[in-house]
Amino acid sequence: MNKSIKNSIILTLTIILITQSFFLPLVVSALFFLIIFILYFSLLKPEKRTSKVITFAFVVSILAVIYVSYKSFIGVEAGVAVLTTFLFAKAMEIKAKRDVIILLNFALFVSASSFLYSQTLWMTVLVVLCLMSCLVGLYRLQISEFIKESSLEVSVLSDVRHVAKFIISSLPFFILLFLFFPRLPPLWHIPIPDNTQGVTGISETMSPGDIAQLSQSSALAFRIIGNMKDLPNQSELYWRGLVLDQYDGQQWTSNFINQQASLNNKFHKNNSHFEYQYLAADVRTKWVMSLEKSIPIQEKYILRTDWGVVPVRPNGRIQPVKMQWIGDAAFHSKTDSVPNWIKSSNTHFPNQVDLQAQKFARELFEKSKEDPRLYIQNLLKWYKENKFTYTLNPALLGHNRIDEFLFKSKQGFCEHYASSFVMLMRYVGIPARVVVGYQGGHLSPDGESWEVRQLDAHAWTEVLIAENWVRYDPTSMIAPDRIGNGMQSLIANNQRVFGEGRSEWKYQQFSLLNKLRVWSDYVTYQWQSKVVGYDVESQKRWFDRLGFNGTYTAILVLFFGTLIVICIYLSWICYLNFKRRDRVKWALNQLLRQLPDHLQKKSYESIVGWLNHVVAELNMNIDDQDLVNEIIEKHQNYMYGFLKDEKDIQVLLKLINRCSNVFAQYKKSLS
Repeated sequence: MNKSIKNSIILTLTIILITQSFFLPLVVSALFFLIIFILYFSLLKPEKRTSKVITFAFVVSILAVIYVSYKSFIGVEAGVAVLTTFLFAKAMEIKAKRDVIILLNFALFVSASSFLYSQTLWMTVLVVLCLMSCLVGLYRLQISEFIKESSLEVSVLSDVRHVAKFIISSLPFFILLFLFFPRLPPLWHIPIPDNTQGVTGISETMSPGDIAQLSQSSALAFRIIGNMKDLPNQSELYWRGLVLDQYDGQQWTSNFINQQASLNNKFHKNNSHFEYQYLAADVRTKWVMSLEKSIPIQEKYILRTDWGVVPVRPNGRIQPVKMQWIGDAAFHSKTDSVPNWIKSSNTHFPNQVDLQAQKFARELFEKSKEDPRLYIQNLLKWYKENKFTYTLNPALLGHNRIDEFLFKSKQGFCEHYASSFVMLMRYVGIPARVVVGYQGGHLSPDGESWEVRQLDAHAWTEVLIAENWVRYDPTSMIAPDRIGNGMQSLIANNQRVFGEGRSEWKYQQFSLLNKLRVWSDYVTYQWQSKVVGYDVESQKRWFDRLGFNGTYTAILVLFFGTLIVICIYLSWICYLNFKRRDRVKWALNQLLRQLPDHLQKKSYESIVGWLNHVVAELNMNIDDQDLVNEIIEKHQNYMYGFLKDEKDIQVLLKLINRCSNVFAQYKKSLS
């Protein structure tokens, strides 16, 4: 195997490893990298090929790690990892040309399977690079038998250009098929792995520090598409995820009843309310972060009892979800009384911890004449007056977390304030619960959508007042800029939010990453909405815009469009062949047309013999004979001379053209 083909194999495997390293377990990626390292030194030396025992050991080790990581070999992540393992194993046993062909074709399939992980623009770029590498390898494999290896080494750019022309020539067919081929619904659903905080941001549990950690990330969480003029004010942009109403002294969780479908069907679509579309940034996001209170207005999404919105089942695709915001006014006016068992559940608290906070709550409640509304006002005022600090780097809390936060550290993030506020409500018998989601966001660069990032993750509270769950956000008393202007503005204007000792470095890191993230996410959004999100409805809108009435019309356009493209290709090929023709030979063929059949050139005749024969047969005069002799001389120089000057070629073509006119006159006289 020559070096150029080996380099194509190594490059292909490296691109596949880079593509999947963000999703594979770290140990698996390390083993794949080791295989590439071994292949680099072994492919050119047949006597040092990897033994079957070592190959078998690698495969068994990788499969074992995959099974330990995913608990199965079935599923998106586990299945793609197994395919990649078999690809690298095949690379370790290459012996002949046939093995290379199988490997590179298998690599095309494995690289395409990376789209099961992600369908972003950057993933597409990596897959296209892998496609180029595979095709270059296959091309070199075909030409390596009749081209010297030294020539292959210097023709890398030439090979890339050759393959790129092949890919570009297929683009018109791809565009036609993409736009006009009938879109079909998915025939099966891909199983989506369970969500984790690291992937989706918000999780089903909350402990102090969870959301603070998320808020140091500028990664996009989701995008809102709609008429941005109808969007509520920044301070009202609470994007609801789920309710957490069970507390064990360390961690908040959600009661199973919150996950049930809502039985309240009295909310219907109303054209007077704000409609928008929710577009998640990650396909594995479990909840629809809806503007509270919002209802889904499309099928396959349900409204839960905690006003969270979830899909009936994951479909493995990032698609906009149509929502309608009905607002708190409609919610308050139509809510039935809350069952007693829910009230009891939302007043439960651990009795043996945070005794100082319990005593403080009872005393303040008595001073408030046991009026819940007055108690809430006094409590929020107490937060504001006792020098609490809003920070992403709070002090660590011990066993009595509420006591230590309220009366010692007084430093915390939104989850600290929400958690302590809810417990101070429950200590005096007022039902309350924590809501997690996002708050705020910023307008996209084009002004056509609203971007909400992980740093906008937020926790707030709901208190049961007069049979209605009313939102209270204690964070607004400590950091009003966080709610009024958004987290990004707060970080930009207050670097101390990162904590003491590292604020300047953290701020610079955030500022740089945020600028890169904004434009990267905007490009990704355009890719997702225009290409990945091109579904049945998008195709129908495209057809309506073009004036097509139905699918059959589109099929006809596809058929005739394909014929037109084929005709254009054939015309272009004919043009290139005409342009690359031997101009002298073509001129001589034109010269033949001016003679009768018995004077046509025989296959065994040379140009010189044929022209001399024609001169003798036509009994040409001396001037015409001199013209033919000059053509013979110039033609011999053209055929056998070392230098082919363009001026000499033009002189020869002019002589042939003059001779053609002479032959035409003789042909006319003969007839």
